[in-house]
Amino acid sequence: MILTNINRMGNRLGLLLISLTLLTSTLKAQPGDLNREITLEQAIEMALANNPQINRAILAIDDAEELLNLARAEVYPDITSSINYTRNIEIPVQFLPAEIFGGPAGTLTPVQFGTDNNWQGGFSVAQNLFKGEAIVALKSSAVFKKVQEENYRSASQQIITQARIDYYAVLAAQEQLRLANAQIERLETNLKENEARAKAGIVDDYAVLQLKVQLSNQKPQQIEAKYAVDEAYRNLNIVMGLPVKFSYKVKGSLNEFDILSETASQSENSHLKKIDKMNPYSFSSATTDSALLTENRGDIRIAEANLRLQDKQIRAEKSRFLPTLTASYNLQWSAAEAGSPDFFQDAKRFQTLGVNLSLPLFQGFSRMANLERAQIQYKDIEEQKRMAILIAQNEVASASEELDKIFETATARKQALEQASIGYDRAKKRLENGLGSQLELTEAEIQVREAEVNYAIMVFNYLTAKANYDLATGMVPFVDTTN
Repeated sequence: MILTNINRMGNRLGLLLISLTLLTSTLKAQPGDLNREITLEQAIEMALANNPQINRAILAIDDAEELLNLARAEVYPDITSSINYTRNIEIPVQFLPAEIFGGPAGTLTPVQFGTDNNWQGGFSVAQNLFKGEAIVALKSSAVFKKVQEENYRSASQQIITQARIDYYAVLAAQEQLRLANAQIERLETNLKENEARAKAGIVDDYAVLQLKVQLSNQKPQQIEAKYAVDEAYRNLNIVMGLPVKFSYKVKGSLNEFDILSETASQSENSHLKKIDKMNPYSFSSATTDSALLTENRGDIRIAEANLRLQDKQIRAEKSRFLPTLTASYNLQWSAAEAGSPDFFQDAKRFQTLGVNLSLPLFQGFSRMANLERAQIQYKDIEEQKRMAILIAQNEVASASEELDKIFETATARKQALEQASIGYDRAKKRLENGLGSQLELTEAEIQVREAEVNYAIMVFNYLTAKANYDLATGMVPFVDTTN
């Protein structure tokens, strides 16, 4: 089990350790070692630990936590301390009527006020006793963090699904390359045998020429298949957050995978079957119940969380109509001294306590407009949620239909492959015994190749459709599921 609940962030450390262990063991192998393999479960683990989209979702949760701390700051007291010293190089002068000091009327006398040295320092405390906006902001920040956690869960569902599909794409590309190589081997074997028969006069040179043409036409397909494998590995590396040139092999074989079986026929496919069966699917059993989709689908859960967040925003806008009550306390010391400074000599202390009530009366209808906009946005999110449910129901139905179609054709595909293989063996023996023709063998070989390709494509389509079905229903392996 990678993680029972994707919102438990502590499990991320375990994922990182798993990823580092896998990378270290892989790097210890020789650069040309083609035997190092990773399973689908390991690919998912590395994607959850290294994918940039997952990392960004983690950072968003961390940022939401800091926003929650900022909201808490509004309900905590604000405590400040200050100290000030002023040295009057020249004491300020003010002019007063001279008659105050016994001088002639109508004249002014300069008088100095102040001392050479002045000190003042102390503490100030401000506390919001009631501020509706701050209380709502605190609750909104907690809801915003929940939205980011839902984003992380949804991103995990998408990345796991993408890792599965890209992993299957590598297997499909390798299967195409294997079939291309097998086709060339068969053609080369037939060519050698027909060249020997031509020398013996059993067949004419035209039969040899036909095989050479087929071989020439097949080699470009082999080259294309080889490059397709490289591209598929690069895509998988990207979703796992690895360098595009990082080399390894994936484990599994589409040609040996039986979609109708409950267990894997070969051990190399057991990990594929394990993940495939984590969210069981039976023929025509898909449900599009909106309640279940709302509970499990990542995008719908995000919309639901956004509705709760927008409701807090509406409350915040309403709180701006309420008064604000604030208390303040000041404790100060002051001192003054002539001549040389003596720090806070003969300082005197004083204290003040105040309460301030502020009631906004009119702000040009801006508060009402902001409230109405918040309510409109709430209705918009409701419509987004409704659309998300409709899209989800359609995706579940489409994925279910695709799976049902594949199940209906699976038996025929498997039988076609077995029959084509038997037909090719018989055509080859007939040609070896002089009873058949090169044309019969060529047609049988084409049928084998077509049957093998069709079966591999069917398995790939099934695994991809199953991954999409799990995502559509919101029941992605390792996200709120058990194994």
